[in-house]
Amino acid sequence: MRLALIGCSLLTRELSEAVVRSPHLVDAQFLPEGLHETGAKTMRSRIQEAIDALDATKYDAVVLGYALCGNGLQGLTARQVPLVLPRAHDCITLLMGSRTKYQEFFEANPGTYFRSAGWVERAADLDDQLSGIGAGKDLNALIEKYGEDSGRYLYQEMLSRFRQSYSKLVYIRTGLEPNDSFLDRARAEAQEKKWIFEEVIGSPNLFRRLLAGDWLDDFLVVPPGYEVAATYDEAIVTAVPNKRIPTE
Repeated sequence: MRLALIGCSLLTRELSEAVVRSPHLVDAQFLPEGLHETGAKTMRSRIQEAIDALDATKYDAVVLGYALCGNGLQGLTARQVPLVLPRAHDCITLLMGSRTKYQEFFEANPGTYFRSAGWVERAADLDDQLSGIGAGKDLNALIEKYGEDSGRYLYQEMLSRFRQSYSKLVYIRTGLEPNDSFLDRARAEAQEKKWIFEEVIGSPNLFRRLLAGDWLDDFLVVPPGYEVAATYDEAIVTAVPNKRIPTE
């Protein structure tokens, strides 16, 4: 198979390692890591643009290195070739390697802030992007710049971050780190914020399966003419017909 990978820059290391291990020919592109902060509508639009810009005649499938991410994938449409995406609410699931592991950890550890190699090394880039999309502006300014839905989403996200109380920082080690420098920087951040620090062992398994074409159980395959829809249950996502375009 020949696959087109569209992924989040925060997951560059994990996705790149999976590309190297893949038995398939993979063409990869990475979108800015701050997309999930721009609201579902803007995120979906940017990823759909990347999908639609591909030469569909070259590929057997388009694989997405993203989780649902606040419904940012909801409404994405498969055109001439299938879309493939993980069944995951956010990238913590992908980094931990299992929906079950993440759910168990999440329920047992409220007030936890997560870091990974990508989050640590790209933190400055992410902060710059957040400043560029209007962090610190009031509601009306955000609505004026990004529209009603995205503006209100950004505003609520910023409010929730200020209000949310974290007590622990957890670094997810996937085994792909070149050394302990990312771990040490995450630990220093926790100390600065006076949070408990913990390291958990994750896994690159879901990334590898995504790029290997092992799409049973933990992945959704969206056929041409269908779009992604959130299910709000254990399946997380499903494919539904897109009535705006004909199925093939």
